[in-house]
Amino acid sequence: MTRNFLRTSDWSRSELQSLIESALRFKHGDDQARMLEGRSIALVFFNPSLRTRASMQVGIFELGGNAVVLEPGGTSWTLEHGDGMVMDGDKTEHVAEFVRVVGRYCSAIGVRTFAALQNWEEERQDPVLSAFARYADVPIINLESAMHHPCQALADMMTIREKLGSGRKKVSNDIHAAFEGVQVVYAKSWGASQFYGMNEKDVAERAQYRRDWIVDAQKMARTSDGIFMHCLPVRRNVIVTDGVIDSPASVVIDEAENRLHVQKAVLRELLGEGN
Repeated sequence: MTRNFLRTSDWSRSELQSLIESALRFKHGDDQARMLEGRSIALVFFNPSLRTRASMQVGIFELGGNAVVLEPGGTSWTLEHGDGMVMDGDKTEHVAEFVRVVGRYCSAIGVRTFAALQNWEEERQDPVLSAFARYADVPIINLESAMHHPCQALADMMTIREKLGSGRKKVSNDIHAAFEGVQVVYAKSWGASQFYGMNEKDVAERAQYRRDWIVDAQKMARTSDGIFMHCLPVRRNVIVTDGVIDSPASVVIDEAENRLHVQKAVLRELLGEGN
């Protein structure tokens, strides 16, 4: 039965732990599997990418496979994903045909598609990713969508395990209290829902809070020798100061490397023996 990797919540805790164990074996050189020999994996990018694109292409190569990179509206036709659409506008091909054709060539399809920032109620359902999954006969891998980034989440979990072992967290809405005695600081900037799709207003609103929210040396000093994490790319001296991201506490490069290993583990799980 075909299984997708769309969100971590679709997988059990033990399954996710097994994926991290597999990723660690790849990283340490204990797993030299080349189970993609003679197989191709399609990588569909609706949006720009550095770490995701490079790590997937390298991972597929190291597993013996071939990466086919497609960019709708760039290196391939523009795509429509809605049901019952009258396609008399700027969209040339429907996902229904695109996915089934690519599935005849490739053993799996990775998809990266961000929110269009036009309709929150619609986009929170991940309509493009869902359309790919609906029409596919091969595994679909979420390479970041409007709502989920499961490969990054796995890499984050792997990095924390490598650096700290296991741990647990609590929720705080106080920016100052949140740094006290913690082991991990993960910075991420989120837009305000009332400014959805209105980037200029959102940036203007957040500017007044920058001094309170930026991760700096003073805040890191309140942690318990905490590590700094970020999925990258990050806006230096907006989200985090140079002094923090360039310090020994920063593990962002290790975190980025681990994307390669966890994605190889995901590919192995989805396309290994018997798949």
